[in-house]
Amino acid sequence: MHRSIPFLLGLLLLLFATCQSNQEKTTDLPKETDLGNRKATITDVERGIRTNIESKTQEGEGYFNFQNDTIDLNLKLVRVHTEYLSVLGPNKFFACVDLATTDGDVYDMDFFLTGVPGDMQVTRTDLHKLNGKPYYTWKQGEDKTWYTVPVEQASNDLLGVIEGRDQFAFSYEVQLPEISGSAKMWIPIARSDRFQTIEILSLQTPGKHEIIDEDEFGNSILYLQLLPEYSNQKITIDYRVEREEKSPYQDQDISPLKYLEASSFLPVGGRFGTIAEEIIVEKQANSPLTKARALYDYIIDNMRYAKQGVYGTGDANYACDVKSGNCTEFHSFFISLARSVGIPARFAVGASIPSERNEGEVDGYHCWAEFYAEGKWWPVDISEANKYTPLATYYFGHHPANRIEFSRGRDLAPHPLPQSGPINFLAYPVLEIDGEPGYAETTFSFTRSNPGS
Repeated sequence: MHRSIPFLLGLLLLLFATCQSNQEKTTDLPKETDLGNRKATITDVERGIRTNIESKTQEGEGYFNFQNDTIDLNLKLVRVHTEYLSVLGPNKFFACVDLATTDGDVYDMDFFLTGVPGDMQVTRTDLHKLNGKPYYTWKQGEDKTWYTVPVEQASNDLLGVIEGRDQFAFSYEVQLPEISGSAKMWIPIARSDRFQTIEILSLQTPGKHEIIDEDEFGNSILYLQLLPEYSNQKITIDYRVEREEKSPYQDQDISPLKYLEASSFLPVGGRFGTIAEEIIVEKQANSPLTKARALYDYIIDNMRYAKQGVYGTGDANYACDVKSGNCTEFHSFFISLARSVGIPARFAVGASIPSERNEGEVDGYHCWAEFYAEGKWWPVDISEANKYTPLATYYFGHHPANRIEFSRGRDLAPHPLPQSGPINFLAYPVLEIDGEPGYAETTFSFTRSNPGS
């Protein structure tokens, strides 16, 4: 079963998704208020909420416990929304905080505090959102005070992604160019894993071909040897795909430590270490989870999604210099920053299947990343979070069901290897004609199974 959202709902969510302050908040609140001999500042409020969360986490033996009539949660701090900290009036304060379960569900909580600088106590805690979906929104009354309004339809429809499970047919089509001599081509072959079940319905290709293994990251690759008589012919791979939404998961087969090393376009240390440490200190992040969220937010806040310049290579140095690019630059920058502060992180690429329609072409490849914390791999999709701010909470810990993964890793070294050396990443075909790089036009299309079910 799936649910999708048109773009307009996403825009509406922009108006209602942000944390706001409590029922007593007025339109023109001061950033500080007189409290005896000194004023409480936003910094005091941040210190107050962090102190309360740290204290309760210690009481919970490493977890922040939250209970009400229907739920019992053990949580880890992800971030304090410093942009929404508020001084509501004398001795009254508001804080908005993200806390996550070990399964990757992120709860946005509203905290109300009373006290003075250095001694603030939480008086009320409300669950505001789950994975970016609001339980309630805020509305301002005629007397200029704010009050909560339940969101009756706070369902998956608000996310703009398909959760749970998706099923679709997917076609990968390559139009060969004019071939003047002997040519070789490498094409990714999607594989089944714990989150996707892949069935190859048909594979149509001219010439000699075989499916070879790339052992370092566990990829399958279609390897072809092509002759001039195959010029302008097509290669088509048709799949049937069943895909599950991805949340944080354990992977005992692979050591996370291998994902701390540098590669061709993913440097580790140097200025990346310096930048990452500055971000972590500024955000007061003191665990792998909060550090990863700080890096994630930094990239969202400082990079611009733009297909211009030398984009699409996944060069972390380029991303750091220019602060723009497509999904490859976003996630390469994140991986270099994360690895530079000891957080394992890895790369994968495939295609994102539209949620708002049930058939047609797919607009090229898409890539994403995962990082390791709390004994699990946490999925992230930073470029999508950058495009649609209301999805930023969801994409920290989730990949939706409406996608297909082609390959994993960087600097792939299959045998035989292209003359140009290891493959940076494999989404579109790698073509060499007489040992020189070539280009083959590639298109993706899909048809969803049982739409609307």
